[in-house]
Amino acid sequence: MNATNTPTASTTAGPVNRPGEPGVILCLRTADGPLIHTHTGSASLELAAPIGENTAFNVGSVAKQITAYLCIRTARDGLLALDRPVGDILPRFRIPDVTVSDLIQHRSGIRDAETLLSLAGFRDLDHYTADDLLQLAYRQQHRAVTPGRFLYSNTGYLLLAEVLAQVHGAGLQQVAEQQVFAPLGMTARFKTDLRDVIPGAAAGYQSAGGGWQHEQRPVTLPGPGSLWSTAADLDRWLGHLWDQWSESADDGLPYERYVGYRPSDHLPFTYGPGLYADTRPGHVAVFHCGHEQGFSAAAHLSRAGLRIICLSNHAGIAADHVAAVALAELARAPEADLTKLLHLTLRRQPGPPPTVSDRSGADTPHTPLGTYACDEVPGALRLTRSESSLYLWRSGTRDRLTRTGAATYAANGYTLTVPTAPAGDSAPTPDSFILDLDRAPGLRYRRRPD
Repeated sequence: MNATNTPTASTTAGPVNRPGEPGVILCLRTADGPLIHTHTGSASLELAAPIGENTAFNVGSVAKQITAYLCIRTARDGLLALDRPVGDILPRFRIPDVTVSDLIQHRSGIRDAETLLSLAGFRDLDHYTADDLLQLAYRQQHRAVTPGRFLYSNTGYLLLAEVLAQVHGAGLQQVAEQQVFAPLGMTARFKTDLRDVIPGAAAGYQSAGGGWQHEQRPVTLPGPGSLWSTAADLDRWLGHLWDQWSESADDGLPYERYVGYRPSDHLPFTYGPGLYADTRPGHVAVFHCGHEQGFSAAAHLSRAGLRIICLSNHAGIAADHVAAVALAELARAPEADLTKLLHLTLRRQPGPPPTVSDRSGADTPHTPLGTYACDEVPGALRLTRSESSLYLWRSGTRDRLTRTGAATYAANGYTLTVPTAPAGDSAPTPDSFILDLDRAPGLRYRRRPD
C-alpha cells in the first residue's frame, strides 16, 4: 500500500481556553486543503499537559474500519474468503453458518461479550482479558437474532482479530503495523495488554463532585476495540480511505464490492466494512464513532473528500455530537472559523442525564424466589420479591423490575420476560425467564434445583 498523497500541511485555528479540565480536539480538512485543528483542555490533569495534535486518544469503535480493511486486504491477497464459515478457521466457534463477512457487517447474531460480563460475575473494577471475552463468545451456540439481522457486536470484531491472527500467524497490531500504520506514517497502536505504554496518551476523565475522576477501569475490549491514535493519524487513514474511494471503478461506497452496505441500527444509515454510510443524495459519506472509558471519537469522510475528526477525553463531551454540530454549521457556512465552531458545539453539548436513585426495597426483607442459570453464560442470577415487587440480582447488584406488560419487566437497559402470570399477580415465581439485553438478546435462564 502506498502512503496517501494528501497534503500534510497542518494549521492550528487556536486553542479554546478551558484550563483545568479534560477536553477535545476538532480537526477539519477539505479535499485539497491543509489539516486545520483546534483544541481545548488537558490531556493529563495531573501533569497539566494540554491536548495537542499529537495527543493519543482511545478511539474505540472508530477502529472497526481498520480491522475490516485488514480482512478485505487479506481476501484480496487470496489468503481469506470473506464468505468462509468462521468455524472453519476458529474451531471453537460453535454458531453454524456464520461467515467472516457476517462478523464484519454485525450480522452474525453473536451477543456482545462485554454486555455479558456482569451476568458472568465480573464487576466494574475487575480485570479481564481478550481470552475471557473469547470464552464467552465460544459458549454461544445459536444466533441471538434471525440470520441477516443487524446486531451490533464488539465480540464479532474480537473474533475477526483472531481470524487475522490465524491467517497471518501474527497479532492484530503486527498485521496493522505492516499493512497500514507504517506505510501511512501512522503512530497508532492497538493496545492488547493493559500494561502497554502509549506515548503521548491522554487520560479519560469524568466530572465527580466538583472535581475530576479517572474513568479508566481495568476493563476494555482488547485489541480491535482499543486503538490509540492521534487526530493526525486518523487524518492520514481517512486520506488513504478517500484515495481508495476515489480510485474505485464504480460510484459505490468504500470497498462495497467486497462487503455490502445494508440496513443498520441507525436508520437511514447503512453499515458495511466497519463503516456506517449516509447514502442520501447530497449527503453521501461514511463515518463511525466510538465511546470507551471516558473517551469518545468520531471520524467522518464525505464523498467530496471533507474530513471531520473529533477526539475527546471528557466523559461529558461526546465527540460524535461535536462532529455532528460542526458538520451542520459547515453546511450552512462553509467558511466558518473552526475555533468558533468548537465554542459553539461545546455550548450546545447536552447535559448529563439526571441521576435516578431507587431506594425501594432497600430496607425491607426480600423473599428468595430462586437461582437461575443460562447455558451460554457462566454464573447465576437470583430473583427475589419484596413488597410485591420483583428484583433481579447480578454480581451483588439489585435491580427493581418494573412491570411493562403481562409477562415483561424492565430495568437498567434490559427486559425480562416470564411465562404469563395469573391475572393480578404482580410478582410471579417463574421456573424460567428470557433476558434481553440491548446487544445480548435471547438469553434463556432456568431455575437451578434447590
